Amino acid sequence: MAKTYNIAQVGGDGTGPEVLAEGIKVIGEVQKKYGFKLNYTKYDFGAERYLKTGETLPDSAIEEFRKQDAIYLGAIGHPDVKPGILELGILLKARFKLDQYINLRPVKLFPNVETPLKDKKPEDIDFVVIRENSGGIYTGIGGATMVGTQNEIATQVMTYSRPIVDRCMKYAYDLTRKRNKKKMLTLVHKSNVLTHCGDLWVRAHKEMGDRDYKDIKQDYNHVDATTMWFVKQPEYYDVIVTENLFGDIITDLAAIIQGGLGVAAGGNLNPEGVSMFEPMGGSAPKYTGKNVINPIAAIMAGGMMLDSLGEEKAGQAVEKAVVAALTTGKIKSMAAGRMGMGTREVGDLITSFIK
Repeated sequence: MAKTYNIAQVGGDGTGPEVLAEGIKVIGEVQKKYGFKLNYTKYDFGAERYLKTGETLPDSAIEEFRKQDAIYLGAIGHPDVKPGILELGILLKARFKLDQYINLRPVKLFPNVETPLKDKKPEDIDFVVIRENSGGIYTGIGGATMVGTQNEIATQVMTYSRPIVDRCMKYAYDLTRKRNKKKMLTLVHKSNVLTHCGDLWVRAHKEMGDRDYKDIKQDYNHVDATTMWFVKQPEYYDVIVTENLFGDIITDLAAIIQGGLGVAAGGNLNPEGVSMFEPMGGSAPKYTGKNVINPIAAIMAGGMMLDSLGEEKAGQAVEKAVVAALTTGKIKSMAAGRMGMGTREVGDLITSFIK
């Protein structure tokens, strides 16, 4: 009997449902080929529900998510909703409540995808960024006083415990070993000025590496230097591990060097629980319903989801199909409206290579 996985399907806002539909289309063909089945449960969390009911993500939904094998997300965000409400109320709430403590961002340049970096080829841009996803400044520790006056004061504190750092570091070392490429783990921080949090991360990196991962080279970059090296010499990197805020920033730069948000996929992982997979691009509401948005990132996120479920060959098949589709040259650009094909047609082309 075929193995069955239960998936929470959250289309979200704008073009989110459109790109997710293409991911589900590709996965539908993959599951037939590799002999497993995904059962989807749809959830309507996003701007439309919030504007009607004032509800973002209720605790009851978190409990339902805990019973799923994974969450497949389209996009969250809408211009009619004040920034921060949906992001905090849905995305961050899911990450924190489900303890999705790893943000996993593969950074890979595919064939026939433009990068703004002169003379860089697919073999030059192939690394992974692991962003700690549940601690740091995003936990919201801090406050404000005398708001609206000339003496207003606001604080938001970067805070980390050793267990939170250690579990992220262990995941990073294990992935570096599994990739088996350069076998180098680069810690990115700002330890020269963030002397407390930075020192904690530096010591955790060295102590764990010296003790348990002698086969992995230990490396360190300041975050500002990393942005320079991403542009100048991306081929240097293998696996990067960093804290929450720095990871959020450098992965956007990474997305551009791999060809843009249209191909950038990511996972919010709880390796012991329920993980959530999504394209890195926003909801792009101005393109809603026009069949012009790029679905490749959502399709790649689906491949990442399959890999996390233990269906590694199926996940690899998704990536191979994307590469094959791009190699044809039929997809002219990664930019919305300039692909030379519609959203659904790109999904069909990629699906044809699964068949």
